[in-house]
Amino acid sequence: MNQKLEQQALEQIFLEARSHNVWLDKPVSDEMIDELYNILKMGPTSANSCPARFVFVKSEAAKLELKECLAEGNIEKSMTAPVVAIVGMDMEFYEQLPKLFPHTDARSWYAGKDDKIFDAAFRNSSLQGAYLIMAIRSLGLDAGPMSGFDSDKLDATFFPDGKIKSNFICAFGYGDQSKLYPRGPRLEFNEACEIV
Repeated sequence: MNQKLEQQALEQIFLEARSHNVWLDKPVSDEMIDELYNILKMGPTSANSCPARFVFVKSEAAKLELKECLAEGNIEKSMTAPVVAIVGMDMEFYEQLPKLFPHTDARSWYAGKDDKIFDAAFRNSSLQGAYLIMAIRSLGLDAGPMSGFDSDKLDATFFPDGKIKSNFICAFGYGDQSKLYPRGPRLEFNEACEIV
């Protein structure tokens, strides 16, 4: 368990992986989406709160509904992707804490405390969205995470009960490597890090 991953795995997940905008016409099965979730759900969250909720937009009908919520620049890459995941955050996630964190009354940390609810839901659903991207790459797929949508319209369409708010979306499938832009630079260690 506690061994460094092989270089090929590091390259697939991090070092050579890219964000994709153009997709091959190759489907992603429902079984693979199920496998994807069962990997990403194991990533840590505060008090095991697991506030992310996922809608996997795959059907043509659902994609047409999604299209109405997207910024112009995100339409083509979303409509041509095999799947677009909507990463939402359950603003009543704390109701699940008696099940997910049963050894103490963690629900009381959040119930009725809107600022704490939002901070925890946003932070931890963002983490789970990142685990989604890593799981996508781990399964040999490519990811194209994005903002650029009308969150009110998206929420009304896909989370109509009002308890879940959208965080970001992520197209995924098999990316067209030939259509990638050159990789953008990253900050060097001494520009972004400090050891104290």
